[in-house]
Amino acid sequence: MKQVKCRDACPVHTDACGYVNAIAAGEYETAYRIARATNPFASICGRVCGAPCELACRRGAVDSPVSIRALKRFVTDKYGPETGDFATHRAGCNEAMLPPGRGDFERVAVIGAGVSGLTVAHDLARVGYKVTVFEAYSKPGGMLTVGVPVFRLPRELVHLEIEAIRSLGVDIRCNMALGRDFSIASLKRDGYKAVFLGIGLPKGRRLPVPGADLENVYDGLDFLRSFNEGAPMPLGKRIVVIGGGNVAYDVARSAIRPANLESTAEETNAEIERGEKTAYDIARTALRMSGDKQVHLVCLEQLAQMPADKREIEEGEEEGIYLHNGRGPQEILGKNGKATALRTIKCVSVFDDTGRFNPTFDNEVTEDIEADTIMFAIGQTSDLSFLAPEDGIATNRGLIQVDPTTYATSAPGVYACGDIAHGPRLFINAIASAQIAARSMHDFLRGTRTEITVRKKWTPAIYTMEQDWHRLIRHEPPVIDAEVRAASIEIVEESYPEAEAQKQAGRCLRCNINTVFDTSICIACNGCVDVCPQNLIRLVGLSQLVVDEAWSQRVAANVGLTVAELRSMSAEELDNIGAVMTKDETSCIRCAMCASRCPTHAITMQRFDYWTECTSVPAARQGVAA
Repeated sequence: MKQVKCRDACPVHTDACGYVNAIAAGEYETAYRIARATNPFASICGRVCGAPCELACRRGAVDSPVSIRALKRFVTDKYGPETGDFATHRAGCNEAMLPPGRGDFERVAVIGAGVSGLTVAHDLARVGYKVTVFEAYSKPGGMLTVGVPVFRLPRELVHLEIEAIRSLGVDIRCNMALGRDFSIASLKRDGYKAVFLGIGLPKGRRLPVPGADLENVYDGLDFLRSFNEGAPMPLGKRIVVIGGGNVAYDVARSAIRPANLESTAEETNAEIERGEKTAYDIARTALRMSGDKQVHLVCLEQLAQMPADKREIEEGEEEGIYLHNGRGPQEILGKNGKATALRTIKCVSVFDDTGRFNPTFDNEVTEDIEADTIMFAIGQTSDLSFLAPEDGIATNRGLIQVDPTTYATSAPGVYACGDIAHGPRLFINAIASAQIAARSMHDFLRGTRTEITVRKKWTPAIYTMEQDWHRLIRHEPPVIDAEVRAASIEIVEESYPEAEAQKQAGRCLRCNINTVFDTSICIACNGCVDVCPQNLIRLVGLSQLVVDEAWSQRVAANVGLTVAELRSMSAEELDNIGAVMTKDETSCIRCAMCASRCPTHAITMQRFDYWTECTSVPAARQGVAA
């Protein structure tokens, strides 16, 4: 299973290989169903997922990974909730991933309408529970609405993805804050038999440097929230953002856009109607309205070490962000209660010899960056003020303490996962943990234990690759011009045109198809060795194998000698006994040339499929609410 690296790396094990190849074949609805099967937020992940599948993609070892995330967006645009039809979204769910046993079940409360909370709501509603989601803000979505900039993720898409979940019968109540409008105890009194906490990490972290409390020093998350709500905080003309991750770039790229985008739009739209402006003129007009604004980003890491996605860095540079690598904040300088500059010091190293984050600095090398607005974007922290002693929920270093296998808290019937349980991670990690939490809540209420079984099968594969597949290079999805996007909140990234989507999908090496060897009919002709373009199939004499302990044991068992006897023999004697055909699976590109060359058909191409099924077994009911 680990040979299909993209699928193995995905926290919800989406069959990326399957949907990418369906796109290459023009089977778009099939591709959507595969992408949706294990992920209720496939459309959103097609826009903003951190794409661990791409980091693992075998094609990346050849040249560049397949653009898996963007290809997912291509099919979700055609069949996802953004079309306004939720039927395909509902039908695409792989119900084998849900707890078995449907029914008319109890009421369950979910606190927080973010990714983890809505995933729990989705899974439990499909099983038959009556789910109510309580959200503190005026709109559901959590970080999807308050944290991800509007120019990266359309809010209408978020709304429709959530509406698809609401259509399952989920009741979502906004402006309802835990600790203010209700408590965990009151939920239980109201008849909710289990409670899920998906409250995330709503507060930004600040460094305890002198001047951090000055008037115009902000939390980057607070700024993002106000920017996404259409009422951005007042910013100056020289803005410094501290941080080197994707959130820091979200803050910096939001800050560089004009503050009064609505006014800009009204004026330029009027000029368009009069025929006075081109697109580039409109962009320049908007940029002039923002004056000589400069946005600087300061981070500890050198460029190659930065945690931000490469594309975020490149697009930020295109939009005019000044990057200061290898710098750490020492002090915020101020005058009359307001920040005037950030004093930085040289960062010598970010990690120590053990790989632990432990930056060291050269205090003698300083640089002052003038600023009238400074924002921290260095991480997130929790707000657990809603917890009462009688709730019985244990915490650890600002996070809710959970059983890592079930996500149960120390309070019976109360569960938590996502960032509040394991710290900041990708959206897709929150979805994966929420699926486990939903199964655990079902087990708690039904007195069962859900077991996960992996099924697998091999089938003969008709195997052809895209013409010139080995020469195809990765092309990123198109983006709107930097000058235009920096002056607006238009969505930066566009979807692939159909022809380009098929071409990019054709770059997939099809890791779910493998070479299978039947040694009983192999004649050791070496044809496969000769034809392999990667030189990964080799005929190796026994003299090269017995130096390895594990191989020595295997050889001895097959030739009827002891390991000691083998090691007493010369290399020539060992090689006269025999040889072994070896294949390095890690660098195989599935070109099928070995199979096509084999005269005895000892090598065949076989498709490997695997899937997960949930089954339930009885378990002692402990602490189930009456």
